[in-house]
Amino acid sequence: MYTETTVKHKFLEGSNMTFQQVFDFAFKKLIPVLQGLAKELGEDHFLEALKKVAFESALKAGQARGRQLPCNDLAAFTDSGSEPSHFAKHVLTREIVEDTPQAFELKVTECLWAKTFREMGAADIGYALLCHTDYADCLGFNPRITLTRSKTLMQGDDCCNHRFVWEG
Repeated sequence: MYTETTVKHKFLEGSNMTFQQVFDFAFKKLIPVLQGLAKELGEDHFLEALKKVAFESALKAGQARGRQLPCNDLAAFTDSGSEPSHFAKHVLTREIVEDTPQAFELKVTECLWAKTFREMGAADIGYALLCHTDYADCLGFNPRITLTRSKTLMQGDDCCNHRFVWEG
């Protein structure tokens, strides 16, 4: 029997795009705009403003995520890191280095965001917009979770070494 609840709106249908095509579609037009803004406003000023605004947005998102769960400890924060989503499995290559109640360390050796921004000569923008916000996300989720990271693929390193520590 046909009912309206069984029909998906066309916006909810699958796009049949690869993850690379999705990233190209999402970022290949945006990155030149951001690069143009950096040129117009001055690169240093633009990057600091972008870092600030992106950090504040990620902080709010982390707070909202922390409020939605019954517990906001390290295990709750890293739950998605332990078992990545379908999306994460296709845009990151990563391995868990440590997973204890006090620390969670993740080594990322491939990142489609880093690949995309670096190929377009916009690693500085990618770092400000995406990588820098990792610190805000965990701070918003719970201020007792700290991130230490000394390498990012976005900045040309061989990996991203995310280490989240529970200070509780």
